[in-house]
Amino acid sequence: MSALIPRPRTEVAPGAVHVPDWLTPAEQRHLVAECRRWATGPVPMRAAQLPTGHRMSVQTVCLGWHWKPYSYSRTAEDAGGGRVAPVPEWLVALGRRAVSEAYGQPADGYTPDAALINFYDDTAKMGMHQDKEERSDAAVVSLSIGDTCTFRFGNTTTRTKPYTDVELLSGDLFVFGGESRFAYHGVPKVFPGTSDPDCGLTTGRLNITLRVTGLEDT
Repeated sequence: MSALIPRPRTEVAPGAVHVPDWLTPAEQRHLVAECRRWATGPVPMRAAQLPTGHRMSVQTVCLGWHWKPYSYSRTAEDAGGGRVAPVPEWLVALGRRAVSEAYGQPADGYTPDAALINFYDDTAKMGMHQDKEERSDAAVVSLSIGDTCTFRFGNTTTRTKPYTDVELLSGDLFVFGGESRFAYHGVPKVFPGTSDPDCGLTTGRLNITLRVTGLEDT
């Protein structure tokens, strides 16, 4: 019955906008197929190792710039040393459309040069963190495909309350910029078996985040 009730577009915090059901099923299937291809290389999907030595519970593959806790590089020294694939133009265009949709104005200047694709299995989580390795305050675009999750969106000063828990379903868009660009956020729970098979993913959750790094090759 809940699937029949429209979910409203919501500004969770200043500059942080949740747009439910933004991706069509066809767009979701296309992104899943592309993510499967990206996961095979040139730098394969892997669980990043934290400075503590522990591995993250999510599996990650990167485009444009390779991310490891907590820096970017063009090559993946922690995953074989290969150079990551570029961000395709169609994905850049999707990011522009997402920002325009979230903020209700043209986003022609939005040019994400990094994409992080995270795969969550049934037990994976993401602790509260800030996206702050970038040298740009341009908005972050987040796309969800597959199983539903609890997305915890907090404040810019602490990992603890106040925060808002948002339920992200397959096809949902979340954009955060402006005053909320450096807010702490995380994923405390994924709900197995909640995905619609029509999205192209039978198990788990894919999260695609697009970012403007502000970095230049040296």
